[in-house]
Amino acid sequence: MAPTRDAIRTTVEDYVRSVAKGTVDDVLALYAPGATVEDPVGTPVRTTEAELREFYGVIEPMTQTGEVLELKIAENNAAFLFRLVTHLGEQDLVMEVVDVMTFDEEARISSMKAYWSQEDMKTVPAS
Repeated sequence: MAPTRDAIRTTVEDYVRSVAKGTVDDVLALYAPGATVEDPVGTPVRTTEAELREFYGVIEPMTQTGEVLELKIAENNAAFLFRLVTHLGEQDLVMEVVDVMTFDEEARISSMKAYWSQEDMKTVPAS
């Protein structure tokens, strides 16, 4: 049985919030056992908890904000555009990413693919 739309929406919002301001454990708690991450698409797929922990560990110490800009849900899948702003003192690094996720029955992420490239990163004066 597919999770509810509200449950998926909550997971997506928790994901963006956790990536921006949470810990590695906060992010990993949203994933189902055996989940896969391809971020960005075209890079090796991460398949183990250790790989996911290493990947998300890089962003944990950063000062960031994030927001979901657009969200589409179909059955146990979601595609969403979100903005992540990394605050670097006098400058901010702004990145808009499209993530595509599948979810298990409990609305935990079973797969994630992130669509972005270096061209999607913009440096702007700090806000």
